[in-house]
Amino acid sequence: MCGIIGIIAKEAVVPGLIEGLRRLEYRGYDSAGIATLVEGHIECRRAEGKLVNLAGRLDREPVQGMIGIGHTRWATHGLPSEANAHPIATERVAVVHNGIIENFQALRRELEGLGHIFRTDTDTEAVAILATHLLEQGLVPREAVSRTLARLEGAFALVFLFAGEPDLLIGARRGSPLAIGYGDGEMFLGSDALALAPLTRRITYLEEGDWAVVSSCQVTIFDAANSQVERPVRQTAASGALIGRGNYRHFMLKEIFEQPAVIGDTLNALINPTTRTVHLPEMPFALGEIDRVTLSACGTAYHACVVAKYWLEQIAGIFVETDIASEFRYRAPPMSNGGAAIFVSQSGETADTLAALRYARARRQKIIAIVNQPESSIAREADVVLPTLAGPEIGVASTKAFTTQLAVLAAFSVALARARGAIGQAREAELARVMTEIPSRASEVLNHDERIREIAIEIAEARDVLYLGRGSAFPLALEGALKLKEISYIHAEGYAAGEMKHGPIALIDESVPVIVLAPHDDLFDKTLSNVEEVMARGGRVVMISDAAGVARLADRLAFGIAVPSCDPFVAPLLYAIPIQLLAYHAAVLKGTDVDQPRNLAKSVTVE
Repeated sequence: MCGIIGIIAKEAVVPGLIEGLRRLEYRGYDSAGIATLVEGHIECRRAEGKLVNLAGRLDREPVQGMIGIGHTRWATHGLPSEANAHPIATERVAVVHNGIIENFQALRRELEGLGHIFRTDTDTEAVAILATHLLEQGLVPREAVSRTLARLEGAFALVFLFAGEPDLLIGARRGSPLAIGYGDGEMFLGSDALALAPLTRRITYLEEGDWAVVSSCQVTIFDAANSQVERPVRQTAASGALIGRGNYRHFMLKEIFEQPAVIGDTLNALINPTTRTVHLPEMPFALGEIDRVTLSACGTAYHACVVAKYWLEQIAGIFVETDIASEFRYRAPPMSNGGAAIFVSQSGETADTLAALRYARARRQKIIAIVNQPESSIAREADVVLPTLAGPEIGVASTKAFTTQLAVLAAFSVALARARGAIGQAREAELARVMTEIPSRASEVLNHDERIREIAIEIAEARDVLYLGRGSAFPLALEGALKLKEISYIHAEGYAAGEMKHGPIALIDESVPVIVLAPHDDLFDKTLSNVEEVMARGGRVVMISDAAGVARLADRLAFGIAVPSCDPFVAPLLYAIPIQLLAYHAAVLKGTDVDQPRNLAKSVTVE
């Protein structure tokens, strides 16, 4: 995950920028840089690799200034290099950016047509040059940024530094977090409170769509409609900054709302949006030689594996076995040479999953780990690590770790399909395109939070809840039921919708809510038939589909939740979010300990 720091200081700004970047290293990065104003001119220092390389360059080429921005970059558009490192600067503007600008290619073509020259491979350069172009038209910085933001599509956090403006930074967020810190005659911006902790304890978290004009003694915040708004200033303890909740009541809610940003970070590390190709880390074996895949995990991570089974079999045309890690090695399955075993874990320390990995290793499988902790035991024992860039997940019930696991598995499925010749370049490009749209679509799903809270009032009163889904929505039904059980303690079960008539239909009456996940795919009409069966028996249906899907049953539903229309391939990542919110709000209404539900731990390190 990229990290951002911005400071308007009363003294030399570079030490504060470097310290802020050090505190953002946990997010992961492959280059770093800073920009300051020296006598009104923008001065940049950037370096590939770790911060020590940037510090070395600053020792050789020191830079002054009392205002500046800094960035740790995880390469997305363009290779890790000094040229592509942030800040990205013109003579008029320097920009640091976390996220992805989905329409940068169209902006680039437009700006090149106006005579502007691009010198990097980054999407961020389109932002810097667009803002520069608007400044050249006579707009003041605030107007130029407002007009620039209106042209951008995607999920991002941005901070702008302007030549000739020694007391001005402008920050904006859409899908990626950004915080403002208040000092005594100083101001700070950062990706999270951790970066700002040594500098201030007074923090404002920008809300979705906000942008802020920041000077040394004043902050003016505007919402997405460009109306001036007030956001609360909160006290934060420096020692607790790493796990601060920000404006959110619980860590779980904060982590649900971080999903557009972390899904984007994870996909950006695997997809080149310019070429629309998937690039996995270097592997010690040929991907195309894999002839069988075994997926194993526990809990929520296992549900991610079941989703991936559908993807891999349908897209890559390969045989896939999924198994709960705690059962896998005791079943002692035979494993043929040439197979790959994939183990999924948030912590990378799950005892059952680690034991399953060692079983597969002993049977000469190619070992792939999908983990959120790259230094964990599972990562260390794997042949290849595909990291989920979810950042710290504090809530015991997994949310953003789950969707980033899905993001990695989706990218892996496409890469394997291409390596096996199951799909061609055109299909890879189309799947890559729809994956890069997920962060912005996920932000749209979060706009339904208030509606889902209303629905949760009825769910919280239920004794039993059923979740139904077909195809890749079936494992999401399992996940939705698990989330509700974990944090609200309501009994819930997930079923394949076609299995309902083989038993669960006996449970249905007016007191049992039935939550149906129904992406508008080739199985939609069959799912609709199952919904009709539920309603014929008095069941109250909560249907999650796109607007057209919900409209098919209109006022016959108890509730409908319309998510953005999307390619069926990426539907699991979007449909995961409303089931998380539904479980969260039901738990809050029941008064349970949402972040630390009874009897559960974040990482299960004993069998």
